[in-house]
Parts: sequence; C-alpha cells; structure tokens
Amino acid sequence: MKKTLLWLLAFVITAVAAYYQRKTGPTYPKRIDVSLNGTAYELKLVRSIGLDERPEVKLNIKDTSVKAILYYKRFRTEDEYSSTGFSYKVYPVHSFLMNKIFKVTEETGLFAYVPQLPEAGKLQYYVELTDKEGTRAIMKESPVIIRFKGSVPGFVLLPHILLMFIAMLFSTLTGLMSIFKIPGFKKYGLWTLILLVAGGLILGPIVQKFAFGDLWTGVPFGWDLTDNKTLIAILFWLIAVIMNHKKERPVYMVLAAVVLLVVFSIPHSLFGSELDYGTGQVVQGIIFTFPLVNKKNS
Repeated sequence: MKKTLLWLLAFVITAVAAYYQRKTGPTYPKRIDVSLNGTAYELKLVRSIGLDERPEVKLNIKDTSVKAILYYKRFRTEDEYSSTGFSYKVYPVHSFLMNKIFKVTEETGLFAYVPQLPEAGKLQYYVELTDKEGTRAIMKESPVIIRFKGSVPGFVLLPHILLMFIAMLFSTLTGLMSIFKIPGFKKYGLWTLILLVAGGLILGPIVQKFAFGDLWTGVPFGWDLTDNKTLIAILFWLIAVIMNHKKERPVYMVLAAVVLLVVFSIPHSLFGSELDYGTGQVVQGIIFTFPLVNKKNS
C-alpha cells in the first residue's frame, strides 16, 4: 500500500514539475490580458515558430473593428522597427484529434506575418492596438522574443519527451523509496539512469540537431543550459548508482533525485542556441534581453 502511495505522490510531483517548466519556459506563449471595446481577451503572444509553420503572430480577437499593428526587428541588433498590419483570417484545421474530439475545424483571429529567419534566429516585437477608447502599445517596453527552430520529427521528439518524463517519475519514486528505505530503490535508480541516458544523452542531441543544427552545445563546446543541466543530472545519477552497487547508500539516491527535480524544473531554452547576425554563427544566449555569451558552438 505504501509503495502505491509513493507511486501516486511521485506522479503528482513529476506532473507539477513538468507543468511548471512548460509554463515558465521562455518559448511558451506570453499571456497578456487586455480589454478591447468592453470585452476581455487573453492574448497568447507566440515566442517560438518552427520553420515548417506559418511565420505569423496571432491575436485571438474576433472583433474586426479592432485595429492592430505589429512592430518587429531582429533581436539584439540596431535595426529600426518594421511594421505590418494584422488582418482577420480563417484557417482550416486539419487534425483528426481537433476535428473529431474537440470539434474544432477552423482557426480564426487577427494574424500578421513576420519574416522567417534561419534556425536559432530571433525577432523581437510588440503590438499596437486601437479600439474605440484609443491606441495603446502592448509589450513595447519589454518586447516579446520569437525564436525560430527547425522541424523535429515526431518519431524523435515524442520518445524524447516520454523518456524524460518517465525518467523524472522513476527518479522521484526512487528518492521517496530511499527516504522510507523501501526495498527495490536500487533497481529503480538504475532504470532512472538508463532512461536519462536514452532520453537526454541520445535523443536530446538528435532533437537539438533537427531544431538548431548542432548535436551538443553544452560543456565543453558551449553553455547551452538544457544540455548542461542534462549532463549534471546524469552525473549525479551515475554516482548514485555506483555508490549503491555493492552497499545500500540511499542518501545518494535522495540527493540525485533532488538534483534532477531541480534541474527538471528549470525551463528549457532559457540559455540556448541563438543566431549571431554579425558572424552568421549560432551561439548561446539568454532568450530574454540579457547580454549574449560569446562562446560559439562547435
């Protein structure tokens, strides 16, 4: 019974950590609440666009009397802002899941095109909205950043995500079992290490190769946060498994589980690949507006 409760607790902790990581990540849409002509809207401002997707910014606004203008320029450059107007569009949705399950057959709203950049290229933008109350700028003082990425095949991306989630689940379970000294924690610790290597050290670089053109941009070749945090987690779990090989030392399992939980909660892409427009090379840089790190990828 106790083991069942630990499985449930481990799943809840893992799900919460995954949700937190996704919601706080710099590539997750920026949510802004606005009121236009007396109607409240929650705008989801895009911060990541695949090269296989339409290069557009969407405003989920159905009121066609609202006028909107997009101002954009290449991130971290001295370029002047360019502008383009939003227009109301209707796009068909071709998805069995959305069509049959959620009964969604079309996507509507205000859309504005932005120039498509190479993988790891970034644009910064803000929006100007006009309704009967007047004109206001949204995110002008802290522009939203879009990063472009290559298309990652589902047969690579989905196993990567699944393996990392299961690794986190097993890690948390192992830590809880170690705290309560429940037999079998060594076995789950070994499985955690195997899953981390498969999901993070094998599939992770393949995902990054498709998305940004490089297999590995962590130490010793760069300071990509996603790569480096994966490496740290694997090293801690490797030490934990080795230290428990002949003798039970649960404290190492607990420490490794805590480290992975902390690492897992750090948003993806916070300190990731970025195209340097001056050199044409991909470097690592904070996805917000902090100084660019000049360490180049190999």
